[in-house]
Amino acid sequence: MFGVTILGNNSALPAYNRHPTAQVITLNNHLFLVDCGEGTQMQMSLYKIKRSRIHHIFISHLHGDHYFGLPGLLTSYGLMSRTQELHLYAPSALKEILDFILNVSATTLPYELIFHPLENSSLLIDENDFSVESFEVFHRIDCWGFLFREKRKLRKINADVTAAYNIPVDSFERLKNGEDFIQNDGTIVPNNVLTIANKPSRAYAFAADTIYNENVAAIVKHADVLYHEATYLKEKTDKAASRFHSTSEQAARIAKLAHVKKLLIGHFSSTYEVLDDFLVEAKEIFPNTQLALEGQTFIIN
Repeated sequence: MFGVTILGNNSALPAYNRHPTAQVITLNNHLFLVDCGEGTQMQMSLYKIKRSRIHHIFISHLHGDHYFGLPGLLTSYGLMSRTQELHLYAPSALKEILDFILNVSATTLPYELIFHPLENSSLLIDENDFSVESFEVFHRIDCWGFLFREKRKLRKINADVTAAYNIPVDSFERLKNGEDFIQNDGTIVPNNVLTIANKPSRAYAFAADTIYNENVAAIVKHADVLYHEATYLKEKTDKAASRFHSTSEQAARIAKLAHVKKLLIGHFSSTYEVLDDFLVEAKEIFPNTQLALEGQTFIIN
């Protein structure tokens, strides 16, 4: 399974039973937490998130609605006697903040917290079945987006055809990687005759708080699902710009430029109790848009 569960979709102020930003990405057996606003632990409990399976946490930037829930989560892990190491990817100043909180409370975590400072757009994790990249977005302070990629799936062997061509088993690995087969007489048997294409790899892009900037579209191009903040409706375009945020219309423009398959919009201002107009405005430009509603899991196809 590859999907994203929304735990929080509001901006700075919790309002109307909406919580600050937090998401859990599920990729096969891996769970990743992206941002950790106030109330994240309660939302995890409400939506049955197995927090013990989270080994990587990503914090986009150091505005409180994106990380104020983190110190509590880390200490809760300690109270739950966690022993597995935990990797934290965040702006470098967060380490000093966490060290201070732990020191003044005389708290020693029973697990290893490995801190990875976000300083440049880079490849953060590169495993056999997935990778995670960071990329810069354009907010009032240093702020980062994250791109979760499923690794390219190997081609499948067509057993009937390879048997007909007497292809030796020790050639199968090369065939899975896309190579043609060269017979003893020099005849080339094309790879697409001997193998079957697997499902293409999938990608999820999280674009954190950002002013409208088309460079984001270039970075997340062809993602299967893009989450892009949409703090305001288009009537407040000037206010969005002054606060380095985006509107629903602007998020949709980024999705259209990037040729993504689906757009999720969130980080709604507490100005708005009803969110229907966000969806209406975005769909006028990018029809395959959905509201990032709390408690929903969006499958990445």
